[in-house]
Amino acid sequence: MFRVDRDVLAEAVAWTARSLPARPSVPVLAGMRLEVTEGGQLKLSGFDYEVSAEVTLELQTGEAGVVLVSGRLLAEITRALPAQPVDFVVEGAKAVVTCGSARFTLLTMPVEDYPSLPAMPPAAGRVGSDVFASAVAQVAVAAGKDDTLPMLTGVRVEIEGDTVTLAATDRYRLAVRELKWQPEQADISAIAMIPGKTLADTAKALGSTGAQVEIAMSSAGGTGEGMIGFSSAGRRTTTRLLDPEFPKYRSLLPTEFSARADLSTASFVEAVKRVALVAERNTPVRMAFRGGEVVLEAGSGDEAQAVEVLPVDFEGDDINIAFNHQFLLEGLHAIDSDVARLQMTTSTKPAILTPGKPVDDGTTAYRYLIMPIRLSS
Repeated sequence: MFRVDRDVLAEAVAWTARSLPARPSVPVLAGMRLEVTEGGQLKLSGFDYEVSAEVTLELQTGEAGVVLVSGRLLAEITRALPAQPVDFVVEGAKAVVTCGSARFTLLTMPVEDYPSLPAMPPAAGRVGSDVFASAVAQVAVAAGKDDTLPMLTGVRVEIEGDTVTLAATDRYRLAVRELKWQPEQADISAIAMIPGKTLADTAKALGSTGAQVEIAMSSAGGTGEGMIGFSSAGRRTTTRLLDPEFPKYRSLLPTEFSARADLSTASFVEAVKRVALVAERNTPVRMAFRGGEVVLEAGSGDEAQAVEVLPVDFEGDDINIAFNHQFLLEGLHAIDSDVARLQMTTSTKPAILTPGKPVDDGTTAYRYLIMPIRLSS
């Protein structure tokens, strides 16, 4: 049916297989569809009625045809093959994969039972794959994991002209990132709510292409309503959208603060990790900002305790504040900066974590709001 380089095939199969359901509602959805076109292209695709993925490869030799095999098994096989050309042949109800001295035989599934992939919505604009991957990673960290509250499991995408704003919240923290992109229409205005995990996986996978990511979404009433698509370097994926309902998050972002602390991000992360070793699950790490230092503490008199002092560039009123250490660490990792800036108002009002160093081009406008944990008096 076709011959292709092992590394090229393994990467394409792995990318397609990542969207396959772990527990498919019907067995055929565990399959990966491989089609060799008359034009000498190999298309690998997967679809579970929610997310679709497709990769297109150019072949040197190939015979037109379609086959459906277990996607996860094919991914495991291609990953383990030696670094030699791979021959894929269909023999009756079986597919044979040969590479060097290795030979695997897979059972095929009925292609006619496999659902057709959804068509891509119209192209809305483009953004660099690395910028897109970074922005999504920064925001998706704050998306909720509780499926009983679906509107909190998504990332809200707001498009106004050449600016895209991403936002996600799980009620305990809120992440917002603005970035520039190249819209197809200068006056475009759109809102989409994308499942957070799906968007994070897609952005990470497309971020390695080194090309631009094309974002495709329908205008009201157009083809592909309720769906968004992403494509880059021969890869395309679509996902169904969530209900666009989302908290009015802009009003949650404080604009005035009584204290500002700039710290070395790496030192802050390591100190929080050490102090948190004695913090029981859901107990906070406490911080006292005074002058040129911050004292981090965890634990109480009846338990193990930890204290560490860090130097800090501090302005404003002295403040005692406490945070869930896991949420704080995730925010510190997400800011992607050597310096972390923490802006606070009181011990009970939200604090904002941002990159400490200003960025010249303004493309990393990132804010991570984190709710403090009330300190017992």
